[in-house]
Amino acid sequence: MYTESEKKEIAQKYRILLRKWKNRKSDEEGKMVRKAFDLAVEAHKGMRRRSKEPFVYHPLEVATICAKDMRLDATSIACALMHDVVEDTEVTIEDIEQQFNPSIAMIIAGLTKIQGVLDDGQRSIQAEYFKRMILALAKDMRVILIKLADRLHNMRTLDYMPRDKQLKIASETLVLYAPLAFRIGLYNVKTELEDISLKYTEPDVYEFIKSKVEATQIDRDRFINRFIYPIKNNLTNHDISYMIHVRLKSIYSIWQKMQKQNINFEDVYDIFAVRIILSASPETERLDCWKVYSLITDIYKPKHDRIRDWISIPKANGYEALHTTVMSNLGKWVEIQIRSKRMHEIAESGYASHHFYKNMTDEGTAIETWLTRIREQFQNTENDALNFLDDFKLDLYSEEIYTFTPKGDMIKLPLKATALDFAYNIHSEIGNHSLGAKVNLTLQPLKHVLKSGDQVEIITSKKQKPQNEWLSFVITARAKNHINNAIKEDRKKYYNDGQEKLKIYFGALGLEFNKQNLKKFQEYTKIASVIDLYYNIAIDKIGQKDLKLCCQKPGRNPWLNALNPFNKPKNQDHTFEDNLADQVRNKPKKVLLGDNTNIEYKVASCCNPISGDDVIGIITPKNPIMIHRVNCKQAQELMSSFGNRIVKAKWNKKDKIRFLAGLEFKSIDKQGIIYRIADIISNKYKLKIRSFNLQSSNEVSEGTIMLYVQNTKNLNDLISDIKKIKEIKRISRLNPE
Repeated sequence: MYTESEKKEIAQKYRILLRKWKNRKSDEEGKMVRKAFDLAVEAHKGMRRRSKEPFVYHPLEVATICAKDMRLDATSIACALMHDVVEDTEVTIEDIEQQFNPSIAMIIAGLTKIQGVLDDGQRSIQAEYFKRMILALAKDMRVILIKLADRLHNMRTLDYMPRDKQLKIASETLVLYAPLAFRIGLYNVKTELEDISLKYTEPDVYEFIKSKVEATQIDRDRFINRFIYPIKNNLTNHDISYMIHVRLKSIYSIWQKMQKQNINFEDVYDIFAVRIILSASPETERLDCWKVYSLITDIYKPKHDRIRDWISIPKANGYEALHTTVMSNLGKWVEIQIRSKRMHEIAESGYASHHFYKNMTDEGTAIETWLTRIREQFQNTENDALNFLDDFKLDLYSEEIYTFTPKGDMIKLPLKATALDFAYNIHSEIGNHSLGAKVNLTLQPLKHVLKSGDQVEIITSKKQKPQNEWLSFVITARAKNHINNAIKEDRKKYYNDGQEKLKIYFGALGLEFNKQNLKKFQEYTKIASVIDLYYNIAIDKIGQKDLKLCCQKPGRNPWLNALNPFNKPKNQDHTFEDNLADQVRNKPKKVLLGDNTNIEYKVASCCNPISGDDVIGIITPKNPIMIHRVNCKQAQELMSSFGNRIVKAKWNKKDKIRFLAGLEFKSIDKQGIIYRIADIISNKYKLKIRSFNLQSSNEVSEGTIMLYVQNTKNLNDLISDIKKIKEIKRISRLNPE
């Protein structure tokens, strides 16, 4: 039940939602949204979030994000209000369809988590849910827009979740949802998701950069005012109608740049960008943007390798703008973004949102092209969810290149795409019959990696058919799907021959040919598909000898095993991994790390955690528990797919263990520098060096040191002492990969 104050708060939140809903078209839409609101309030009655607030606050906030930040339509807002009722209450999809319409029911079905699927190490409930959601996205874009609004509000209220849940949700957000928001042009949503994720995965880094940004605010404002003053004068003198905004780089983006370029906060030159928004008609906006560019470069000289023309060729997510970087009068580089109001609106709320906000219906729009690409890319729904997820991540993360057909038509492809990817992008039949390619009139193999500006002509032959090795060099999901489907169809021809051969092999060993025994043979050969198994048997790649070996047990005579090898009683002893996985699902178990622990674990080599690091344990099929630093990219990938297999981990400070850690440094190349660093490590701190690599060029040295330390304090003290060497310009711990 709701208290009186909560009823008032619910009513207030609903009024805010209606005020933010700017694109209401009719009274009928208002009635539908009100009906959805009433259903949500009633269905969630008595339900509370971890914050102890009424649960219905959440769908109200999600609907407000859809209305205010995404400018979505009435159907979207109604779905946002009801997005949790099927999952968390007695209301069914059939009830929704009956009370509203099939479109709303379909969207809510796409937003509802899958029930009854266990994360067993091979499957992932997160991946299964994400696959369903993306397939629903291919039918209706609003599924993913509402889900992103839902994720954004959940991230805003993440403080109330336990630490392991925070890490799981933040990692999943960084790996999947933030890139997805970027891919469909929701820059503001993407930025906020990334910043909140960093706040929980690396709280110290987040607070450090946040404090630095705040501390430099006054000086930055003073610099910006001086910088834009002559620009304002010049634009005004030429009767140009404009607005100037200053966009501050997000905390996460600053951190990414610091890591990627291995620089300090003070060395990040593009912490802000000046954004010039023009009042221009669609007919003249491109010309007006270039005119403003010319007026700006009359004042400040541009950096020629930093001009980005996304007006002539918009990004795949619909983003349009003209970017340039210019040198200010104070010797600092400044990024300037030039766009029209229409371009700005798309950049702020996303092209997909703009599609619904403006009620665009023509099939020729860019959003329909994008949806068609998604439908084609994931038409092979037989792929298991984890492979599906890997393909989708590839599409999310990839930068783009622009290639051309012999007739001059432009084809957008992911970075590192091959000539064969190009062929499949044109048509599946061209891909299936590809022999080679002419790239810029030069003959190249199908695995040739393309670059932006390449003109490609595909050479085909009717005799050619897809090869298994093609899968090793294509990178687009579309190409992989078509190759797999073609190979599968080809191998179906061998189905009957392979099956008959295997029946003969089973009979020769006195075994019954049934589903159970066939499955055990598949597990032995590690071939998941029956079609592939029969194909390999038909071409004699697998024979009776393999079946005989499958029947054998180590240490016993083969003929004894052949008597009844497949009818062994099931082992009643659960493995350590199974038991621990069950415990994790029911109640997360804390692993105490150290020599005295009775739980088997391994320290991950990808991030080399040491005592004092914030760590997490992840159960994997081969190693029961792997201990990762929480900011490790591999750990974040695993948590994004197998969130149910996270184990709380804590260092046992009583154990005296040495851990492998890495340092990287940059210094002035001076004789004796190696000796001075080694002297501090070996003589002052008594630490063992495993490796010391140094490269020198143009009087500058860069090096990495791998050594064994006790804990993070031990390592940080060592770094502080090495920094005192005046020739050392930078030293830090190696970041996890």
